[in-house]
Amino acid sequence: MIAYLVLIFAALSRFLPHAFQGVGLNLTAVGAGLLFFGSRRPRWQAIVAVAVLALTDVFLTLFVYAYPFHLGSYLVTWAWYAAVCLMASGLLRKITVLRVAAGVFASATSFFLLSNLVVWFGSGMYPHSAAGLSLCYASALPFYANDLVSTSLVAGAVFGVPVLAKKLADVMRSANNRQPLA
Repeated sequence: MIAYLVLIFAALSRFLPHAFQGVGLNLTAVGAGLLFFGSRRPRWQAIVAVAVLALTDVFLTLFVYAYPFHLGSYLVTWAWYAAVCLMASGLLRKITVLRVAAGVFASATSFFLLSNLVVWFGSGMYPHSAAGLSLCYASALPFYANDLVSTSLVAGAVFGVPVLAKKLADVMRSANNRQPLA
């Protein structure tokens, strides 16, 4: 159940930059939400994560950005959603700080590399040359940095809070089990 709540939170976080007049610069919980969902649900349920986030893509495109929706424009992004969930299902079945950090880095970096390659290739914003590709990636570095930060913070919370809560419960349980000295 908690995996679904985190996924819904991730989807809703995509609306925050628009609530603050577009100042978010990619500060969302999407990467961390996909990592957490993928680590907690069976692999086949990656389709649920893709469906939830695809619905937000459709809504944002049509109603927030007021652009026409073209399915082909989103296939790479939806494949990325599934890939992050599937990666997490293997990498994060056993939670360690190093594994979560690797998942965060892989998630944010793969999105940066893939999405900007698609922008460079599929739009007329940048020349189709090595210099144009370099410019595309350089222009997106602030978004990449913010994605790393937001994915790190949210992943730290969703993976770390349960571990912290368990440790606190263990400490309190052991303190209650100690017998006072007479």
